[in-house]
Amino acid sequence: ETDPVEAIKGHTNGFGVDVAIDAVGHPAVFEQAFYARDLAGRVVLVGVPNPSMQITLPLLEVFGRGGAIKSSWYGDCLPSRDFPMLVDLYLQGRFPLEDFVTEAIGLDDVEEAFDNLRQGEVLRSVVVLDK
Repeated sequence: ETDPVEAIKGHTNGFGVDVAIDAVGHPAVFEQAFYARDLAGRVVLVGVPNPSMQITLPLLEVFGRGGAIKSSWYGDCLPSRDFPMLVDLYLQGRFPLEDFVTEAIGLDDVEEAFDNLRQGEVLRSVVVLDK
């Protein structure tokens, strides 16, 4: 019922946010993120868009607002290079992956796990198929 861009600007004294993240990957959400950021702020596209989706922004707006527009694929890593490095760090005991997992669940527990995640009760649930 509320224009999200106006609501964000209302909470930031009219400036907008320093970083706006589109975790949905939809052109309408990306445009909202673009206009909800402060001048020289950053928009980060994390959500994966449908291959047919396109966005059109006035180029003068892109130029005049400054800042950065970027995507983040796998957290801006190169999987072929970085995943083996992370595995090595884990095997050396220097990257405690277990600290990132709150619980291991069975497939039947997924809906409850999403509820727990939304309520902030867990950081990450991992589905284990033989559980």
